[in-house]
Amino acid sequence: MKDYGLQLYSVRDITKDDFRGTLKKVADMGYKMVESAGFFGHSASDVKSWLSEYGLTLCSTHTGWNLMTDDFDATVKYHKEVGCRDLIIPGAPHGNKEEIEVLVNNINKWQPILESEGIRLHYHNHHQEFIPNADGSVTMDALAEKTNVLLEIDTYWAYVAGEDPIAVLDKYGDRVKFIHLKDGTKDKVGKSLGLGTAPVLDVLRKAQQTGRVIVVESEGLEPTGEEEVRRCIEFLRKAD
Repeated sequence: MKDYGLQLYSVRDITKDDFRGTLKKVADMGYKMVESAGFFGHSASDVKSWLSEYGLTLCSTHTGWNLMTDDFDATVKYHKEVGCRDLIIPGAPHGNKEEIEVLVNNINKWQPILESEGIRLHYHNHHQEFIPNADGSVTMDALAEKTNVLLEIDTYWAYVAGEDPIAVLDKYGDRVKFIHLKDGTKDKVGKSLGLGTAPVLDVLRKAQQTGRVIVVESEGLEPTGEEEVRRCIEFLRKAD
């Protein structure tokens, strides 16, 4: 089977209490990479050791906007110590032109600093970034036109926004190094892969053909995160 990553938000019901045990569980299922959604106070050296123990790669992090604005230097230091070279902002305030301007300016300030430290900066979309705000501003357009930030396209949220995920991947081209492979319904109900209406097989093939890193996310905790991500990896085994 090909190498797949897992966004650990998918198993947030267990990571908060047993981060190390969660890593073992997802490695045992067959995931080869993980994308963090917080480290729950664990040191970079501990996390790095556990990843090595279970044969996992920390392919990327979802690093909250507040961590970037409140303690940028500590965030950079942690990434270097844990050995992660791809930092992804999983959303930020962008409800009007003024908020988008703050986002753009910060990205343009942070990106060269991170690059000098060997870290690539990405932005992860939800559905709202594709939809015009009340003042007509569109976040994805601003990011594309006013920054050079890389993009992690969440293909499910693009689908919810009424976009064709394949067309979105084509539009942003080489700026997309990572994708979220996710399923669900148009009305924002997340599902395990193969149980929703999003074009996950088409997205999977496109990502494989273009060499993007594929990170699975399944948000429903139905009935648990562990069971959701197990269904996802079983779907991928059959798809491969």
